[in-house]
Amino acid sequence: MTESVLARSPARRWPLATAALVCLLSFAAFWVAQRLAHVNMLDVMVYRAEAETLRAGEDLYAMRATSANLAMTYPPFAAVLFLPLTLVSVPLMRTLTTAGNLLLVVALVQLSLQLIRPALSRAGARADLWRTTLWIAAIVVWCEPVWTTLRYGQINLLVAVAVLWDLTRREGSRWAGLGIGLATAVKLTPGLFVVLLLAAGLLLWRRDRALNQWLRTALTATGVFLVTTLTMALALPADSKKFWTGTLFETGRVGHAEETANQSISGVLARLLHTDAPGLWWVAAAALLGGAAMVLAVRAAVRGDKAVAVLTTAFTALMISPISWSHHWVWCVPLLILLYDRTGRLWPVTGAVALAFASFALWWVPHDPGRPELDQNAGQMLLSAVYPLTATLVFAGYALTLRRRAAERRGATARDTATAAAREAEPVAAQAVAKE
Repeated sequence: MTESVLARSPARRWPLATAALVCLLSFAAFWVAQRLAHVNMLDVMVYRAEAETLRAGEDLYAMRATSANLAMTYPPFAAVLFLPLTLVSVPLMRTLTTAGNLLLVVALVQLSLQLIRPALSRAGARADLWRTTLWIAAIVVWCEPVWTTLRYGQINLLVAVAVLWDLTRREGSRWAGLGIGLATAVKLTPGLFVVLLLAAGLLLWRRDRALNQWLRTALTATGVFLVTTLTMALALPADSKKFWTGTLFETGRVGHAEETANQSISGVLARLLHTDAPGLWWVAAAALLGGAAMVLAVRAAVRGDKAVAVLTTAFTALMISPISWSHHWVWCVPLLILLYDRTGRLWPVTGAVALAFASFALWWVPHDPGRPELDQNAGQMLLSAVYPLTATLVFAGYALTLRRRAAERRGATARDTATAAAREAEPVAAQAVAKE
């Protein structure tokens, strides 16, 4: 590939101070807009209730919080992580949560840039990295997954940053794997990154017969997850047993599968089949798409295309999970950066994907406690499946690109072989003519 599109971005011509000011103004406007929308930050209130239940020594999974009567759905370690929320007042907690998530938007953008363009991590490129980070952060903060994450006070940005922090460490870093291990101990779905790391690491080890960064990171992440989980089993045996033997399998505890906010394959099928239990249809679809996507991810990793491998894994996890609320899709931020960088002048591709995540289209359909999603028409089904459809099209486009490139390489090889054969035949033909 030639010079990065990011390297040619107009943002590079602006001073760093201008980028910082624009980002600050965008974040301030975002904060005001959230206050005017009277966001309730419902999930952070649940997190606080979980921590208070832990401090009181009560049953974590019998707890119900807020007017929505929400229950704890994460492993016990999450309640420990949320303990600091109980040390401040509710108004201050909400303010700190919003401020922290805005900082995490910046961190997510910067780590995404480092994943996609590692050259930006060099000492001499730090100004360009920060300038580009601030410009992009000022824009992506307005996309629906980020807006909804801050609206509810969710931890999606923290999880994504923890994963990307691991995957952008320098070669040989002993800390790589810590973030994925802890994130998996909190929310389980990041465990699919361990599958990627193990599969790619073992294939590379088989080829090179040497311990590689993929395998080291996988082993560290697995170790951190096991140590954290076993520690919780010793510290909170009753809660741990209840989660790992029962709560883990109660998908209905999280919410109804057909809700428009559920942007997984399970949600799409639930709305398509007009049922809240898509059952084996979901299992088959998740296995088929998940298996195919992970093959693409592992192949990309082995070829050295870490960015594609990581993002394919992230979107696979979102697609095959029983419940993937729209705010879980904050991985659209690195995806948009990758598309802008790789598609070059094909700006409509990036623009179309950006529109999907910025349009709030999934909320245009009827949605309320009466569960109208069970009676959607075809148009409403398309709108409420906007994220899975976008991800599927991106997967398909990438697979077709690989196929076209392979065909081009085969064609080039055939032409080179024919040319070489023709050159070898020329002296023989010349000798034959001379003899005549």
